[in-house]
Amino acid sequence: MMNFWQVHGLLFLFFITFFPRLTMLFAVSVPFGFLAWLGWLFVPHFLVAILATTFYWHTNPILCIIAWFVALGGTGTEVKVVTYTRPTRYLPW
Repeated sequence: MMNFWQVHGLLFLFFITFFPRLTMLFAVSVPFGFLAWLGWLFVPHFLVAILATTFYWHTNPILCIIAWFVALGGTGTEVKVVTYTRPTRYLPW
């Protein structure tokens, strides 16, 4: 069985949490199929949670549960930030 801490460290955990696309692009050596590339493009936090659950559930279930909380909370927060920080046009009058 593969343990997360034998393969990765805290720095990887920080980057995969806050910068999932870049981290997966440069650090993950999982062969991606078409659906994985769609997940990488549109919902990277969910892809991280799915990969974490697939590879590390038997050895680190707490990390997998945290990954799912981050996926559910992080994706919703990103949508809120993008929606509310959109530049608005101000009329001159």
